[in-house]
Amino acid sequence: MKCKVEKSKISGQIVCPANKSYTHRAIFLASLAGNNSKVENILHSADTIATIEACKKFGAEMEIEDSSIIVKNPIKFDKIVPEINTENSGTTIRIASGIASLFSEEITLTGDSSLQKRPMQPLLDALSSIGAQCTSTDGKPPIKIKGKISGGDVKIPGNFSSQFISALLISAPLTEKGINLTIEGNLVSKPYLDATIATMRKFGVTVQTLIPYKRYNIPPQIYKEATFTIPIDFSSLALLLSATVLNGDEITVKGNIGNLPQGDEVFIDILEQLGVTIVINDEEIKIKSPEKLTGGKFDLSNSPDLLPPLAILALKSSAPIEIVNVKHARLKETDRIAIISRELVKIGIKIEEKDDGLILEDSENLKGAELNSENDHRLFMSFCIAGMYVGDCTVTDPESVNVSFPNFIEEMNRLGAKIQVN
Repeated sequence: MKCKVEKSKISGQIVCPANKSYTHRAIFLASLAGNNSKVENILHSADTIATIEACKKFGAEMEIEDSSIIVKNPIKFDKIVPEINTENSGTTIRIASGIASLFSEEITLTGDSSLQKRPMQPLLDALSSIGAQCTSTDGKPPIKIKGKISGGDVKIPGNFSSQFISALLISAPLTEKGINLTIEGNLVSKPYLDATIATMRKFGVTVQTLIPYKRYNIPPQIYKEATFTIPIDFSSLALLLSATVLNGDEITVKGNIGNLPQGDEVFIDILEQLGVTIVINDEEIKIKSPEKLTGGKFDLSNSPDLLPPLAILALKSSAPIEIVNVKHARLKETDRIAIISRELVKIGIKIEEKDDGLILEDSENLKGAELNSENDHRLFMSFCIAGMYVGDCTVTDPESVNVSFPNFIEEMNRLGAKIQVN
């Protein structure tokens, strides 16, 4: 499928979707705690549904009511678990792999063709070092895991994905010995690790930080019943703010901002550095964009999902936007660095692709084009927003938004965008 995007201006109010990362974590932890644990304001998307289905396969019994989930009974570690298909969700397969290692019987975890290209070997090696039997084809899904892990000392590289560390942390308190975790090298996406620890704390488990982002101790504990409210998703908010900067008149973004750690909230600072004025209240955000942005150099090592919404702002920048230290964005749903470089040049942006980032510069020769999002939800939404600025664009794979922002097209059109699905 494709959609046609015409030059558009948007105005009005929009509610930001709930946070995908916290929805994943809270559903897994509520499923480990049980006892009527409740997760409120969940994001309903393809990825979070994959997590719900994984928890059900693990034996959790839950009720879904509108935007809430109540887990009546927790995961059953003596259950014979059929194959778990995590679809396109990297977070789901990685955290579920950690939980699978707590079962005595072998469990197979797989996903769609995109997920089967994503690395798993560092996590499998770590689980194997504490007693799991793990097999895979070339270190990628489908994978087979047989526990039961006993805990102890674990080392894992930090330069691939913080999801590997989150998987170990979540499983650690349920092992016999607990886990002493050492992260080797420089950890990428640090705020996502903070999010995992904050969610575990809400469910009654303490993670002892020995050296931040390097060494942690998690003694044996049990997850306790809790009610957890999901805040807005700053990754989705970044897209809405970019849409407002490029195409907005008067836009108010509403939602529960909360006080939980989110790495992508740095996008607020980035916009201010680019010259955008931002006013934030508890439940809403308003911005005022200058005629031209100022450009600058931005380190996205801790917030790789900001790469697409930041890259498209080069359309309105008077100086280059340089994005650095985001090599791990090549290991997302797609190689986002390569695809952004290949596609945005079609509409006239001057781009220099680096191993770990991009340098993007506006040109006087902007033009419509067909943009291939490679079925990547964040690229699709960013390319649509760019198309609203340039006009006469076609963007592939509109169905990809189901991963994180299912009603993106409807909401943009309600605000005045001209996006038509063919």
